[in-house]
Amino acid sequence: MGKRILVQRRGRGSPTFRASTHKRVAPARYPALDSTWAGGGALKGLVRELVHDPGRGVPLALIELEDGREFYTLAVEGMYEGQIIEYGPGAANAIGNIAQLGSIPEGTLICNVELRPGDGGKLARSSGSYATVLAHTHEGTMIKLPSGRTKLLKDRCRAMIGVVAGGGRIEKPFLKAGKKYWWMKAKGHKYPRVRGVAMNACSHPFGGGRHQHPGKPTTVSRHAPPGRKVGHIAARMTGRKEKKTVRRTRE
Repeated sequence: MGKRILVQRRGRGSPTFRASTHKRVAPARYPALDSTWAGGGALKGLVRELVHDPGRGVPLALIELEDGREFYTLAVEGMYEGQIIEYGPGAANAIGNIAQLGSIPEGTLICNVELRPGDGGKLARSSGSYATVLAHTHEGTMIKLPSGRTKLLKDRCRAMIGVVAGGGRIEKPFLKAGKKYWWMKAKGHKYPRVRGVAMNACSHPFGGGRHQHPGKPTTVSRHAPPGRKVGHIAARMTGRKEKKTVRRTRE
């Protein structure tokens, strides 16, 4: 008689595998679009505080606008408590200001960019990341993503000027397994993860054996039962790609 494997216990949804989301501060989103973005001037905003959000590598900034609205957003490098920022069309090209892509000069470093106007920010949100405004066209604004790819977005998409705070966070080693454990627990990840081939045969389909070898094909069907659904699930291919040779035909 075996035991339930890790993927089965995760699917059950017990507190061991759930993230402590009740400790989260707030979503990092821009406010909903209102009349401010319909042609009005920029609003003044005050950075009330910078707080840590569990499970997130970027500090959050609580911003209070002059019309009384408050929202949390990602903090950028150089932002400080008590800083005055501008929010809306016509905002100056300064660190921490939130403006439309169509009004941001070319070459500016931006972050927390909206994919569609009003979605609250989707792109370049991880610590130390940023996007770059490349060019303005009649179809929209071309930006360069942290991955190096370019993307064309609408001019009405909002973005924050600056680089996301927390850059270099992953350069510091954890040094102790306990530190890594609590970091993973805040995200709801199980740590440490034991390899299946290192387990007993009763604990995992790849377990057992003397030389830590799966002993069976590691590609399984997408419709496999939970106790067998491990390895490469419904993989199209595994291993290295073979180079295709092009045969030249005689003319």
